[in-house]
Amino acid sequence: MRKVLTVNYSQTGQLSSILDSVVGPLKENKEITVDHLVIKPKVDFPFPWPFGQFFRVFPETVAMDPIELEPFDTQFEKYDLIILSYQVWFLTPSLPISSFLQLPQTKQLFKDTPVVTLIGCRGMWLSAQEKMKKLLADADANLVDNVVLSDDCGAAFSFLATPLWMMTGKKKPLSWVPAAGVSQTDIADAKRFGYAIRQRLLLNDTPITRPMFFGMKAVKINEKLIASERVGNHSFSIWSKILKKFGSQQSFGRAVGLSVYVVFLVTLILTVVPITAIIKKLIAPLTRKKIAKQKAYYAEPSGE
Repeated sequence: MRKVLTVNYSQTGQLSSILDSVVGPLKENKEITVDHLVIKPKVDFPFPWPFGQFFRVFPETVAMDPIELEPFDTQFEKYDLIILSYQVWFLTPSLPISSFLQLPQTKQLFKDTPVVTLIGCRGMWLSAQEKMKKLLADADANLVDNVVLSDDCGAAFSFLATPLWMMTGKKKPLSWVPAAGVSQTDIADAKRFGYAIRQRLLLNDTPITRPMFFGMKAVKINEKLIASERVGNHSFSIWSKILKKFGSQQSFGRAVGLSVYVVFLVTLILTVVPITAIIKKLIAPLTRKKIAKQKAYYAEPSGE
C-alpha cells in the first residue's frame, strides 16, 4: 500500500478544487491511500478579505512570522509522497502555510520525504517558491516536482481582478473586468498530474527521487515578470521591516504606515513594473542567454 498526504490551506476554495483534481486519480486506486491535512489558523483569515485587513498582515507574511494554528492530528507515519498546496501572499507562501512548515512536528513529518508543491496564484510565484524551497530544505524534505496554475485573465488585468475577488468574494464583480482565478478548464486538466503520480507510485516501491512531471508543462515562466518580481520582493522585504516599527497589526501607527505604503505600491505597479517590462524587451537580444538560464532555473524541478 502506497501512502500520500495532502496539505492545504485555501481561503476561497479554489486551491482545494485544484488539489481535488490532482488527487482524484489517486483515490481511484485501492493500492493508494490518501490522507488530508487542512491547515486551520487559530484566528482565521476572512473571505472576502477587507482591504485594510488584507494589508495589515503584509509585514508578518513577508517576514514569515509564525501565527498560531489549530492542533492537527497526524500519526507521523512515513508517507511515500506529500502534496503541499499553497497560495501566494505578497510574493511569499501564505502565512498559515509558512507557519505550518516552521513547526517542529511538521519538520518531523516532512523529513526525508518527497514533496510536490502545488501553487494556485495570480501569476507571480517565483519568489514564493524560492522561499518554499528554503522552508522545505530546513525540514530536510525532498522537493521532486512543482505545479503552478495561475489566473486566466492575464498579468495586466489580474492586478485589478484578483484584489476585487479577494475583497468582494466575486470573481467578476465588474462587467468590463475579466473573471479572476484559475479557469475551470485548467483545474479539470490538473488531474493529469494525478495520473502521473499514480503511475510512478504503482511502478515500484522505491522512494521517489526524480521529477514525475518532466515534459508536462507543469509550470510556465513569464520572463517579463522575473525582474519585476525581484524588485517587488526586495521592496517588500524593506517595507515589511519598516511597517513593523509603526506598531502591531491593529494599531493606529500601522494604519498610517500602510496608507503611505499603499500609495507607494500603486505607484510601483503603475511605473516600475511596465518600465521594467519595456526595458527587458528592448535589451532582450543582449540578455537572451541570461534569461534562458533564469527560466530554466525557476522551472526546476519539473521544467516548463
